Amino acid sequence: MPLNKKRVVVAMSGGVDSSTCAYLLKEQGYEVIGITMQIWQDPSEEYVYREGGCCSIGAVYDARRVAEKLKIPYYVLNFKELFNEKVIEYFVDEYMAGRTPNPCIACNKYVKFEALLQKAMEIDAFYLATGHYARVEYSSESGRYLLKKGKDKHKDQSYALYNLTQDQLEHLLLPLGEFTKTEVREIARKAGLPVAEKPDSQEICFVNTTYKDFLKERASDRIKPGPILDTSGEVLGQHEGIAFYTIGQRRGLGISAGKPLYVVDIDPKKNAVIVGEEKDLFTKEFYAEKINWIAFDSLEKNIRAWAKIRYNFEEKPAEISPLDSDNVKVIFDEPQKSVTPGQSVVFYNGDLVLGGGMITRKEK
Repeated sequence: MPLNKKRVVVAMSGGVDSSTCAYLLKEQGYEVIGITMQIWQDPSEEYVYREGGCCSIGAVYDARRVAEKLKIPYYVLNFKELFNEKVIEYFVDEYMAGRTPNPCIACNKYVKFEALLQKAMEIDAFYLATGHYARVEYSSESGRYLLKKGKDKHKDQSYALYNLTQDQLEHLLLPLGEFTKTEVREIARKAGLPVAEKPDSQEICFVNTTYKDFLKERASDRIKPGPILDTSGEVLGQHEGIAFYTIGQRRGLGISAGKPLYVVDIDPKKNAVIVGEEKDLFTKEFYAEKINWIAFDSLEKNIRAWAKIRYNFEEKPAEISPLDSDNVKVIFDEPQKSVTPGQSVVFYNGDLVLGGGMITRKEK
């Protein structure tokens, strides 16, 4: 039996974006079903009761109020085990390996656009919709679904969506991609949505205190002190554990020198943090793995593109060279600061997302 092309599941986080997404789709004539993913872990943990966080108890309360306002069905589905495995354990493991993870990208890949999309299709919904600021278009010329930046360049979230596949893009609606954040809030106000003035959530949704405290709670037995080295290998001090440091960090090093020092590398094999001057943070070449291409099936030869190495980073011109189907080498035209293993690099051609992958290591 074919899926219902007028039925759409909206991933509702309790914020103004996903709420407005649900409102817009209902106005367009879709049969809208709201779903919040239950991802919190032990109910005794304090962060369960924190108001305002994505997918928290407070978020469920807000999403339910919006669903009642819109007169749409609303459900909370249990994704606790999957979220713990694919996002929280990944988050901890990456820090323990001396890398800096992006949990939102992992959640998008494994939970939202795999597990939740599958749930949507199980109830005969053809579409899953989210409140991301990005656009999906179909190209009759290439026969592919394309991912593009959102209209609001300051809010664009295409960076976090580079893992989307053709099958997923076919079933994805991103109605906010055509609006600015200011326009979305105005739509929410005019619609009388109870979350129209709710501020955006900025914190990691499953961390109630600091990420350091969270890591200590989850993996204290894996955190070992070790040496802080300069770029020549001289010991300058001791660190608390490599999980507590990231490339570009200047504060909290606990060492004194006659010049500012930054974390320029982390060596998990030596359990060492390497520090250097600001100039040592600049890198022209690095590698990326777990590559996913959206605009084409695979990269067969070197291409020129614009590379973005963090969500709030301005993309810069680079050459991308294929090493195999899963790995590329990236060479910036000019050295860039704080290329960080564990973060993602996303490749663009104007507004078009070509693809992306995870930064693995760098060369000076």
